[in-house]
Amino acid sequence: MNGSCLDHSGERAVLRLADGSLPIEGWSFGAPTSVSGEVVFNTGMVGYPEALTDPSYRGQILVLTFPLIGNYGVPDETKLDEFGLPEYFESRDIHIAGLVVSSYSWEHSHWCAEKSLADWLKAKNVPAMYGVDTRALTKKIRELGAVLGRIDVNPSPQDVIVFDDPNKRNLVAEVSTKTIDTYGDNNSGPTIIAYDCGMKLNIIRYLAREYQVKLVVVPFDYDLEKNPANIPWEGLFLSNGPGDPNMCAATIKSIKYALQLEPPRPIFGICLGNQLLSIAAGAQTYKLKYGNRGMNQPCIDLRTGRCYITPQNHGYAVDPTTLPDGWQPLFINANDMTNEGVVHTTKPFFSVQFHPEASGGPFDTAFLFGKFVGHVSQIPQPLMLQNSNAYNRVNYKKVLVVGSGGLSIGQAGEFDYSGSQCIKALKEEGIRVILVNPNIATVQTSQDDVVGADRVYFQPITPAVVQDIIARERPDGIIVSMGGQTALNVGIRLF
Repeated sequence: MNGSCLDHSGERAVLRLADGSLPIEGWSFGAPTSVSGEVVFNTGMVGYPEALTDPSYRGQILVLTFPLIGNYGVPDETKLDEFGLPEYFESRDIHIAGLVVSSYSWEHSHWCAEKSLADWLKAKNVPAMYGVDTRALTKKIRELGAVLGRIDVNPSPQDVIVFDDPNKRNLVAEVSTKTIDTYGDNNSGPTIIAYDCGMKLNIIRYLAREYQVKLVVVPFDYDLEKNPANIPWEGLFLSNGPGDPNMCAATIKSIKYALQLEPPRPIFGICLGNQLLSIAAGAQTYKLKYGNRGMNQPCIDLRTGRCYITPQNHGYAVDPTTLPDGWQPLFINANDMTNEGVVHTTKPFFSVQFHPEASGGPFDTAFLFGKFVGHVSQIPQPLMLQNSNAYNRVNYKKVLVVGSGGLSIGQAGEFDYSGSQCIKALKEEGIRVILVNPNIATVQTSQDDVVGADRVYFQPITPAVVQDIIARERPDGIIVSMGGQTALNVGIRLF
């Protein structure tokens, strides 16, 4: 029975983790079935129809960190685009093993909604649960690393608890196409072979619709050297996909063949494609502690130094120290400094770890498709790379946080919240925090072991005062973005 957003409707459900901790309890809003998989989290605020149909999530129990899910329902699955592909989804099916959210909205409203998220999950036999502290669960995953889990609906003491590790399966073989399909057959652009390792449908739309290429999609194990279908091709695309890239031996073999061709034919890879291209070139990959999944990962373009906000979904990464001669990092992650792309310095081969095409956005890096098609069309694409070591993270030990100063009633209480959360985050990283804020009636100036700063200066927030504090404390850095216009004005004056 459905109720309001605040009702705990649905059957009892639990999430068990393989670390042996107590089961996490909640309520079911999906299919009444049990499932096991790898528990991962996604930090995106929107885009759950796209995320749930992303083949890269194959075999995973997905935790959505945004607190309210289901409020805009699910679009019409039967609506197709000009290529006969589902208009609003990244594949023709749901690929997650299960779903975990904080709050589920039993009421949905959106102009293109055709059904509720709960009805969709039940129709696809996918379990889901809500009523879970997803913030605490995400922090646990960040501490433990990727962990196996299991959702049980209506659990009983007699349940046999088995944890299945999807990474031991060839997940790409499960999601790859079994046929050869052509999109944009009448397009005027070049012919490109695309390896479907779990390819998101928006990649097809970008290449065939936006760049007018003739895209021939082949299974992951198609033998490019033998080319049994006699496909003429001018460029090679390597798609995203789930699991361990080393499981794709057949794909890697074909990429190695393509890399040796003279004259070279352009190659572009996305996500898993980045890892496959790197392995074929001679590099190695490794499993990340908890992966990067969401819509807000900052990546530095080593050609320009510009930082882009990118959507991502991967649990493995390329070890840039193993790249052979002639290959260099193309992008790096500004958060954890992991590799986000590789490029050959003299040949038209490159790849990125993020998703330039993500239909949930952002689209800031969609220009990379143009770079690839430019290579295929023999249009010169200049390349000049910066030294990635220049972006190595500085180890901060002490930071000065500039507060907002005195507040009047009803004014700018959010600065106290943002400042206290900033202090809390810094202390969790083991950084000593110095705070200047003359307002004693705030959370951030309280003597709290978790939220409070290590030292507080109850002094006016002026350039002279802040300069004196800097001279005395010698901090490694200063944060002025948490104190509103008062702190920003001081920062501008000091700069």
